[in-house]
Amino acid sequence: MAKELIRLVNCQMAFDDEIVLDSINLYINDKEFLTLLGPSGCGKTTTLRIIGGFLQPTSGDVLFDGERINDVPPHRRKVNTVFQKYALFPHLDVYDNIAFGLRIAKLPEDEVDRRVTEMLGIVSLKGFEDRKISSLSGGQQQRVAIARALVNRPKVLLLDEPLGALDLRLRKDMQNELKRIQQAMGITFIYVTHDQEEALSMSDTIVVMDKGKIQQIGRPEDIYNEPKNAFVADFIGESNILDGIMRADRLVEFFGRKFVCVDSGFEKDEPVDVVIRPEDIDIVAPDAGHLCGTVTSVTFKGVHYDTIVDFKGFKWLIQTTDFCPEGSVIGIRLNPEDIHIMHKSEYSGMFGDYSSYSAEYDEIADPEYTEEEDDSESREEERNEE
Repeated sequence: MAKELIRLVNCQMAFDDEIVLDSINLYINDKEFLTLLGPSGCGKTTTLRIIGGFLQPTSGDVLFDGERINDVPPHRRKVNTVFQKYALFPHLDVYDNIAFGLRIAKLPEDEVDRRVTEMLGIVSLKGFEDRKISSLSGGQQQRVAIARALVNRPKVLLLDEPLGALDLRLRKDMQNELKRIQQAMGITFIYVTHDQEEALSMSDTIVVMDKGKIQQIGRPEDIYNEPKNAFVADFIGESNILDGIMRADRLVEFFGRKFVCVDSGFEKDEPVDVVIRPEDIDIVAPDAGHLCGTVTSVTFKGVHYDTIVDFKGFKWLIQTTDFCPEGSVIGIRLNPEDIHIMHKSEYSGMFGDYSSYSAEYDEIADPEYTEEEDDSESREEERNEE
């Protein structure tokens, strides 16, 4: 059974009477790769800074190994942080950058050398000892920053959007590297990002946040396949989200038709949100489908087409390898396991209609710390230990 390392208990954070963290409850296990995921201003960086000791919560407790550490300053916590701006020393070479903290701690030089050499191996920078920081690529500089943070052997490494300044290809390479380093070191990583793919590919556990609250906690597969509300469904990947009515267990009605699904436990005739992922929709001949619609837009994405289809005025996104030209009439078939039912929430009606579909990438967050608008909702139930 996993050992709990950090717990936030009813942590609230307010700046100038504005609540940016709304009494969140969260625990983090030893050796876990946990990601705080959400849009800019959701509270994720504030949560990270509270764990690191850079901010004290307005109310609530921070526990580390069962002990309250609210008043413990950052340098006395068994925690180190890697920021998006690596803050490396340009006048020192790679070796001396990594050794800096050990020398401040006055460790014997042979111990410094042993630890620095070990870290150079772990971050794949052997042979770079004498390189100047200015001669390194962005990815190499990041590895130096990680090595410098890990060489002091913290129990937890906090990473605040550390890949945000890298190009897409390098970011993907570094995602794999970070996971490898975390497993090699056997320590807890707490990672902040607004990038859904990054969170899904690296994390053991994802904490989805919005408006200073925790919206959902779970394994990547569970977050993607079983979103708790329309915000999570929309934020983690693309989703078609429409209004439905649960007529009975495993039977939902939308667009005036009844569909078999796999969800149960709802009230009879309860209004619900219906989530259908774009990649789960089968295109068939119009007379062979459950629903029939008109293609209004087609965008080639390399491995598939993003196809927008108008069904009775509600526009769906379908991701398919089949090319269906604009103006064509198509049918779609839905399997029971591809229809996911959610309770109505404050986010109902806000997402899921692709009338204003845009294929643009999410705007990259400002690298400066501006998330004093940040936080996470109190999750009353304990997180499922999976």
